[in-house]
Amino acid sequence: MPNQNSLFTRNKFRLGLFSANCSGGMAVTKIPERWVNNWENNIRMAQTADRVGLDFLLPIARWVGYGGATNFHGSVLETMTWAAGLLAKTENINIFATIHTAFNHPGVVAKQIATIDQMSGGRAGLNVVCGWNKPEYDAFGLDLPEDHETRYRYGQEWFDIVSKLWTHPEPFDWDGEYFKLKNTYGDPQPVRGTVPIFNAAGSREGREFATRNADFLFTSMIELDTSKQEIIDLKKQAAGNGRDVDMLTFSYVVCRPTQKEADEFHQYYARDNADWEAVDNIINLMFQHAQSFPPDALQMLRNRFAGGHGGVPLVGTPEVVAQGLIDLYDAGFAGTTLAFVNYADELPYFAETVLPILEERGIRVPVGN
Repeated sequence: MPNQNSLFTRNKFRLGLFSANCSGGMAVTKIPERWVNNWENNIRMAQTADRVGLDFLLPIARWVGYGGATNFHGSVLETMTWAAGLLAKTENINIFATIHTAFNHPGVVAKQIATIDQMSGGRAGLNVVCGWNKPEYDAFGLDLPEDHETRYRYGQEWFDIVSKLWTHPEPFDWDGEYFKLKNTYGDPQPVRGTVPIFNAAGSREGREFATRNADFLFTSMIELDTSKQEIIDLKKQAAGNGRDVDMLTFSYVVCRPTQKEADEFHQYYARDNADWEAVDNIINLMFQHAQSFPPDALQMLRNRFAGGHGGVPLVGTPEVVAQGLIDLYDAGFAGTTLAFVNYADELPYFAETVLPILEERGIRVPVGN
């Protein structure tokens, strides 16, 4: 059955909010105004995003903070229950659960996602994470496989089980490398037989997994020209698997009436008051256990991590921010996540001033259309 979820049909350039379930959001900063991820703020954030027509909300599944003065991401709302609660509080926006394959049984996840998709009339999504953060594995008493091949072989079997539970009408047995299942089945199933699938990948094995299974692959944008060719190559790789996969990236926003105001606030939170110890802890973990960024780029991107966890900085007037988003679209990206120091307070100004420019350029449609 064709998936007519609005992520596939509504906007040419998708926009979503990222990491609002986590303390600090995406800003690794010590300022007192940094994002507080309590439930009340998340409801305000979600309902504002729904009202202004954003496409999705994407949480981070985090179990151990990054230390530093703020213990960045030390407090995190669990993503499946977060998604369920916010789907009940919104009307149109798609909301994802981010799930680590190593920590969650595929039979349980398949049932949970199908349930919240039924509850919301088909607005649930699944972001699959095959693992990289060793302290979290330690916290769960598990060993992190050092090689990406093992992580993604496990992830592929995990995802194959989820997919079969969503689409197979009869009970079945499963005799795999990692899972042995007897007389298992999925009921209910998602509204459309599946849900939108996100995956972020930088390694060769990760991108092979994503182009086989995901609808949208997140990849970091370091230079636009490099990304243009990378997107072409990834879409060819997906086509070789008989699939059409779109690329998304990450960004953070400081949008103010003047460039001076935007630059000054950016300097204040992301330079003068950055939690550099937490930044370096994140970079060191990524260097050791993940390939989200090329190793030689991590130190170069250190300032980006303070501002927005490595995302593309969109700092300036509404016109400057809008042009930055248009540049990403022109490079071939199908959308980006957004992060703000305070999602609920800053999103309305962005929506009032930036979204109309994108609508005029024809890459987004107005709310209600």
